Amino acid sequence: MERKLKIRDLTLRDGQQSLFATRLSQSEIDKLLPYYKNAGFYIMEVWGGAVPDSVMRYLDESPWNRLRSISKEMKGTSLLSALSRGRNLFGYVPYPDTVLEGFYKEAIANGLNVMRIFDALNDIDNVKESIRLINQMGGIADGAVCYTVDPKSEPVEAEAPKGFFAKLFGKKTAPAPEPEKIFTDQYFVDKAVAMEKLGAKIITLKDMAGLVTPERAASIISKLKANVSVPVDFHTHCTPGYGLASSVMAIINGVDILDTNIWWFGGGSAAPAIELVYLFCQKLGIEIEVNMEAVGEIRTHLKAARESLRDFDLQKDNFPREFDPLKDTLPADVEAQLDRAVAAARANDFDTLLDACHAIEKYFGFPKPNELVKNAEVPGGMYSNMVAQLKQLGASDLLDDAMKLIPMVRRDAGLVPLVTPTSQIVGSQAVMVAIDRRKGNPDYTTKSNQFISLVKGEYGKTPVAVVPAFREKITGDATEHPYDVSTYKKPENPTLEDMGGVKLAKNNEEYLLLELLPSVANGFLRKRRSEEYAAEAAKNAPAVEDKAEKAAEDPITGPTLVAPMPGKIVEINVKAGDKVSKGQVILVYEAMKMENDITAEKEAVVKRIFVQPGDNVGNDAVLVEFEG
Repeated sequence: MERKLKIRDLTLRDGQQSLFATRLSQSEIDKLLPYYKNAGFYIMEVWGGAVPDSVMRYLDESPWNRLRSISKEMKGTSLLSALSRGRNLFGYVPYPDTVLEGFYKEAIANGLNVMRIFDALNDIDNVKESIRLINQMGGIADGAVCYTVDPKSEPVEAEAPKGFFAKLFGKKTAPAPEPEKIFTDQYFVDKAVAMEKLGAKIITLKDMAGLVTPERAASIISKLKANVSVPVDFHTHCTPGYGLASSVMAIINGVDILDTNIWWFGGGSAAPAIELVYLFCQKLGIEIEVNMEAVGEIRTHLKAARESLRDFDLQKDNFPREFDPLKDTLPADVEAQLDRAVAAARANDFDTLLDACHAIEKYFGFPKPNELVKNAEVPGGMYSNMVAQLKQLGASDLLDDAMKLIPMVRRDAGLVPLVTPTSQIVGSQAVMVAIDRRKGNPDYTTKSNQFISLVKGEYGKTPVAVVPAFREKITGDATEHPYDVSTYKKPENPTLEDMGGVKLAKNNEEYLLLELLPSVANGFLRKRRSEEYAAEAAKNAPAVEDKAEKAAEDPITGPTLVAPMPGKIVEINVKAGDKVSKGQVILVYEAMKMENDITAEKEAVVKRIFVQPGDNVGNDAVLVEFEG
């Protein structure tokens, strides 16, 4: 075979994030690692993305321990990679260079080799410092360009406006003029060339929503190969049905590295399964640089790992068909579809290629294309997380409404690509708009702090400028205000007097978690200190009377402040007896990983507070009572 194809395995990070809302525990990963040693993957993506947040938030595990344990077990047999959101790192807001430097230094010291760096807005200014730092510290900087598409042209009617942007520019019942194309092939090539000039050692076309069609995969990958000198990687998902066919076209057009998952964690809203890619490469005469026998061993044990994630598996009753590409013979009709797909790919017959790939995936039992996700143009991980979080909040019935609102919110916010954190910001805001509409409120009555920051300009330059009138509607000021690092305040590391006077974060790596994810890290670290204090004292801390519950026994007679949507209380800024003014922030709550301010509607005096930090509250739950 003349050509060779390197593989980046995503199973332990992006695969489980896209399919199972990042709930794969360390104990399950530990069972798989011995089998990974012999697989020979060029790169294994094991960290970053949603992992630092989710392992603390949902699994009560340390992100640093996860990276250390994987590095120790793998002993350098594959490069280990993580996903960084550039200026946003692994969190949901912009951070100053000092925070980036601290995290990258600690990550490389704990075994990380490759940092895939992207910016959700494709703003090059937001990735240049990360690329410089990773190279300086001896890591490999992988510059990722986020793929997205131009919005569909739709008629705009005055009776049913499609967002604030359309309200301003739409003509009654007239079709909207064909807008200028923003996301052309040259747009992505220009971003890649800029990243290589900054020092990126790998360039990735990162298609987080799976929207790259086979035709676009062929045209963009071929142009990237012609314009950059470093290896080119292709990352996509199968959610809308393009993933496998587009991966085949990327291979034919010279891609150096392909991102895949292992069978039980492949397909659906994740990247294609390596086993199917292997079948195509056999037909194309291309050698996959992976030990497929070792992959088979991983596959055998991976099924049990998937079964442990049943509560988060959208396809828990529809597992793919068992298959070993080294031993099993394909039925004649499936073999014919494989030959048909290869012939179509070589002839650039994209419709036939897609049809054949869908037939192959159907035979093996992978999920069919998700039309809702395809039309809303969202990433698979965003979709699975929205499902999981709405279920947890008891608001699953909002999913369809929120999904349909995502394109509107995206356009209003400057046509941002949908990848974390913008996917979380836009998704969360779409849920809030859905709730506003159900209550009969105007759109954007309820806004997350992060959506306000995005529209304000603090996340960077959006691909299309935000309409000033919309910015004023959301932020109160029509002027763009970029992120100002001088306003960054390092989080407090308090002394816990009730736990023997120890610091909340006892070392640098724990303090970095406080800097990155203050809300979730605070609860995670408090639990660690509490466990340590209890172990030292050999007894439990005395029970604390639930004052909120006792207060709730008395009837409510005064005006109240209620939760606009289900969430978790992060902080409370007032106490009983305080006089508050209109617009003052009473408390902050978190919903779908986004923090939101709840403000006073008018001047009042606080009578009672019914919640405390850490409480989970339902929709319209009473939070505060004011004097009558």
